Amino acid sequence: MIGALKTFAKAHWPKLKLRSILFGTLLFVAALPGVAALFLRVYENTIVQQTEAELISQSVVLASAYKSAWRNGVPDTSRRLLAPEIPTIDLRTMPVLPPRPAETRRGLPDRHAALVSCILMPMASDAAAVTLTATRLLDANGIVVLGRDDVMLNYDNLPEVRTALAGSPRTVLRERSRNEARSWLAVFSRAYAIRVHHARPVIDQGRVVGVVMLSRTPRGLFVGLYQDRGKILLGIGLIFTTLLVLVALLSRGIARPIDALARASEDVARGRVDVPETPVTAAVEIAQLYDNFRAMADRIERRSRYLKDFAAAVSHEFKTPLAGIRGALELLDEHGTAMSEEERRRFIANASADADRLSRLVQRLLDLARADMASIDAGARADITASARRVADSFRSDSFAVQVAAADVPMARITPEVVETLLETLVENSRQAGAFRVSIRIEPADGDVILWVTDDGPGIAVADLERIFEPFFTGRREAGGAGLGLAIARSLLAATGGTIVAKEVPAGACFRLRLPVA
Repeated sequence: MIGALKTFAKAHWPKLKLRSILFGTLLFVAALPGVAALFLRVYENTIVQQTEAELISQSVVLASAYKSAWRNGVPDTSRRLLAPEIPTIDLRTMPVLPPRPAETRRGLPDRHAALVSCILMPMASDAAAVTLTATRLLDANGIVVLGRDDVMLNYDNLPEVRTALAGSPRTVLRERSRNEARSWLAVFSRAYAIRVHHARPVIDQGRVVGVVMLSRTPRGLFVGLYQDRGKILLGIGLIFTTLLVLVALLSRGIARPIDALARASEDVARGRVDVPETPVTAAVEIAQLYDNFRAMADRIERRSRYLKDFAAAVSHEFKTPLAGIRGALELLDEHGTAMSEEERRRFIANASADADRLSRLVQRLLDLARADMASIDAGARADITASARRVADSFRSDSFAVQVAAADVPMARITPEVVETLLETLVENSRQAGAFRVSIRIEPADGDVILWVTDDGPGIAVADLERIFEPFFTGRREAGGAGLGLAIARSLLAATGGTIVAKEVPAGACFRLRLPVA
């Protein structure tokens, strides 16, 4: 099951950039305090609105009972419209009024309203005992006819009562009394220090005959959190799970790929090239780093093999002339007095030829090293046709022909000196191999410049088409060839981003050179 999920995730994992992962993670972490504060404010506002909704429900029932008692039980046959009433409290914008004043005007209540209060007293008391709601009934003048110790007080100066006497319900927020609100909980919970007051008119035949006035303290924030602890714990669990997902994302996208790459670099340093596959979940920059590291490791491995083979070849190439020189010196030292003048000159000539061969070999090795380390300036430009014609003119003779056929080609990103060195090497190889005619054809192809160099010489064996570019591979060793010319040509082309390959043809030799366009 887990394996299948991992396979599915790897197949559909999006390519994320490192900065996107870090930005998303840091943004989420930075937003957590604000989200938590916003959640608490919204939750606290919801608690207060819930209290208002409960007061609205209670006031509607009491207003209906008030109206029924006012009408002495006679049903009201007037048409009623559906008019749901939603809570209006918003702790962010609604002002909090001072506590209800203790001293206010007194007055004589309406007799009919006082009779109604006697009828409704048992209902109001039972409801208050359960809901803990302070219940007051007022007459049409705002005088309390049912309350605690404020009966006969006139509340028509209160804004919620004035609105109710005008025919509309209203909810206001008031501060709790100083004794009730004096607690450290009020610092963290605004709802703890307020009380919700709701006034609803009792309307009979279009006339306000009384007011139902209710008030209650909403649930405290911490009480609400405790009562809703299951939901809140679920939310905390979701946040914690999200954090774990982000940690896993950072681990799989950054940390683990970098650790694996660090171990691979240590292996490369110890001479063991084993680059792991690029993780699917790695960030885009990390994936590019893997690709670059893999290419670098491959180049290091190829270079290491090249250096080993090169060292072995150099050792072999130096041994032969050194052995000849040493042998000649030993013979001259041991038998020099007994040798004739002709024999001494022959041995000295052989030693001199071997020394010349060593000198040429050292020079070609230096040329190869410079070619391997060469770099072409990005602004280099060369007219390939003009360079080819100069080379042809320098080699052309009565017994050796060099022809140039050129189409309209753009400038190549290479220096004229390098182009001439390449062509001189190939033309010289053809002449030394016994060719009498060399053809250089220049043409454009797919944004590159292509050079075809062919001759009418003995050609190249199919098995040697790739080996001829290896250092020290030559078929003219007895004539003093070092086998480094084509290796130098390939290195020079590689520095420009070009290539050289030998092609199989029915007769003669054929080379294809590709040069990048400037």
